[in-house]
Amino acid sequence: MQRRAMLKLAGMSAIATMAAAESAAAIPVLDAHIHLYDPLRPGGVVWPEKSDTMLYRPTLPPRYLEHAARLGVVGAIAVECSPLRADNQWLLNLAAGHREIVGVIGDLDPRAAEFRGDLDRLHADPLFLGFRYGNLWGRDLAADLEKPGFLEGLKALAQAGLTFESANPDARLIAALCRVVEAVPDLRVVVDHLPHAVLPDGAVALQAWQTDLQRLAASPHVFVKLSEIPVRSDGKLVTAPGVYKPALDALSEIFGEDKLIFGSDWPNSDHVASYAETFAIVSRYMATKPLPVREKFFWRNSIAAYRWRPRKSGQPSL
Repeated sequence: MQRRAMLKLAGMSAIATMAAAESAAAIPVLDAHIHLYDPLRPGGVVWPEKSDTMLYRPTLPPRYLEHAARLGVVGAIAVECSPLRADNQWLLNLAAGHREIVGVIGDLDPRAAEFRGDLDRLHADPLFLGFRYGNLWGRDLAADLEKPGFLEGLKALAQAGLTFESANPDARLIAALCRVVEAVPDLRVVVDHLPHAVLPDGAVALQAWQTDLQRLAASPHVFVKLSEIPVRSDGKLVTAPGVYKPALDALSEIFGEDKLIFGSDWPNSDHVASYAETFAIVSRYMATKPLPVREKFFWRNSIAAYRWRPRKSGQPSL
């Protein structure tokens, strides 16, 4: 019986991979959210921790391509997974040697004395697309917006034509992003992992959440990543499309087809689903959409959000 179960699981995984590949075959795919790191380099890494046996190993572009290339993915954006200043340059140096990586979202703190110098230096590299700030590394965007120099830093980011990305949304972070958009209306903003957001309790709080999402959606410069979508129930990956459709439909209705972006969150996503399984869930949902909508989701909208440029043949451009 155990062998039968294993064969069944293997067959399901293969079917998921085939379905994802078929869905992506007609159009190129840009994965706007992966993480790259190497625990074996001198000094190690801040994340993941050694206790995380699934993630704590070198995670570099060749390994990513083993999973992604067969599914029609032609490029990716590497998003920081370290608060260390020096790791911005490490990630840029890594990306420079791999043309599949079309850009990097780094980590900068507008409160820091060295912020402007770091921003100018990193911006000189065309692969540097902006930085991420949100519910990670012990930060609080809502509180930090009140601190001297923070908004001025975001205005400098907007003037440079770069992108501000959030992380791990909850109601407090979404409300803070509304303040960012109002204070710096020309700043491009990307909201990470919105399908996985922590929803507030109570009818009043939920209504405020909906109102804030609509405020963000009203800005022409706010984009949303449909990342961290897969969930598990009773220890098993949920694959039924009907489970995911209501939440994804709601976000699609609020933000519209010009604002949604694909991101896998690999390899962090491996805790929940394989790359092929993650991609299959997203592809099945998007398969119901017209081709122009799928193109926007899988690559066009990411260019609008990040201004990335193709580095090799097969990577699309507007």
